[in-house]
Amino acid sequence: MMPLVIGIDIGTSGARAVAMRPDFSIAGQSAVRLDKFGQNPREPSAWWQAVQAALMELLSGIDRTAVRAIAVDGTSGTLLPVDAAGRPLAEPLMYNDKVDDADILAAIAREAPDASAAHGATSGLAKALRFQHLPGIAAVLHQADWIAANLSGRFDVSDENNALKTGYDVEARRWPDWIAATGMRMDLLPDVVEPGDVTGTLTAAAADLFGLLRDVAVVAGTTDGCASFLATGATATGDGVTALGSSLTIKILSDRPISAPRFGIYSHRLGDTWLAGGASNSGGKVLARHFPLARIVELSSAIDPATQTGLDYYPLSTPGERFPIADPTLPPRLSPRPADDADYLKAMFEGMAAIEALGYRRLTELGAPALTSVRSVGGGAANAAWTAIRQRKLGVDFLPTLSDEAAAGTARLALKGANKAGLV
Repeated sequence: MMPLVIGIDIGTSGARAVAMRPDFSIAGQSAVRLDKFGQNPREPSAWWQAVQAALMELLSGIDRTAVRAIAVDGTSGTLLPVDAAGRPLAEPLMYNDKVDDADILAAIAREAPDASAAHGATSGLAKALRFQHLPGIAAVLHQADWIAANLSGRFDVSDENNALKTGYDVEARRWPDWIAATGMRMDLLPDVVEPGDVTGTLTAAAADLFGLLRDVAVVAGTTDGCASFLATGATATGDGVTALGSSLTIKILSDRPISAPRFGIYSHRLGDTWLAGGASNSGGKVLARHFPLARIVELSSAIDPATQTGLDYYPLSTPGERFPIADPTLPPRLSPRPADDADYLKAMFEGMAAIEALGYRRLTELGAPALTSVRSVGGGAANAAWTAIRQRKLGVDFLPTLSDEAAAGTARLALKGANKAGLV
């Protein structure tokens, strides 16, 4: 019997689950929307119901007795307070929610090192400080922590990736002393382990609920962003992943941590390597302001990617850029406009490819290794003309993406934990 592991991704719209074999091939997958369980994506009970439904659907198509390990990823920076039994005490603060308490933000700004990812109104630490005075509070957990805890019964553990924005020092591998100086109750912070470490096994209740063996391992997961990177199959130093969605995001696997707060860059730890990257304000949302998707597809077929328009665009929707240029006033550059719409779209593709290339060069300037290969995810990755223009600009191998499902990246961590524990 071929052993299997499961990765679960809980995001803003729903839950996804992937079953993976030891050779990284996919044995099954499922997806369930959150809105099936109410209209509030902040409701932890809806998260858990979506996860249950996704797991049940996945397990109906595979041999349940073959499952050896499960890991979970969640949205980075989403926190919730729980009591000693793991029951949520308040509505979670989501990844993009801002804490508007000036005293909390001032305390973090005063105590946190400049390079810490805990700065800012959306940080996990700001949310933990907001929650810590709730009556009956026993812990503050990240979204992935809480879902995993419903499987293992452990409401006291997190992973290095989710803990980063809550102030965890991933280089020293500990909660730093300066966090206490902000006024944070350190006893509320979870123990932190490496993604891929086994944290326990299924509770009897969870095993019975899903029809799984009691000794199935629960493995520390990661954030949704890290999981998406891992899903592509990128594993070597210098491997890059470009996400061509509404924004243009790049990440590279580095042999050392990279920190550049002015560019919004910090590094997640993945074992003995580091995942560094940045996000531009350019991307698909700029294209959508000018052309509907069907028109982009039509015009792309008329583009010759081997030639240059000679135009020097910096496509933005509004003034302001964060990476690879940190300038809140940087104006969009989208003129002169050619008479031919295909040439106009091509010039925007060229401009975005130039931004992508500059982004990877910027990371190298900051200490990351030189880019050796690129894998592409997101809707724009399917555009052949844009891909050819990007290949010409970047001058490295474009490698196939194994999966664009974050749950597949988390399944890789489950497999890592199962291997370390001798379960596969």
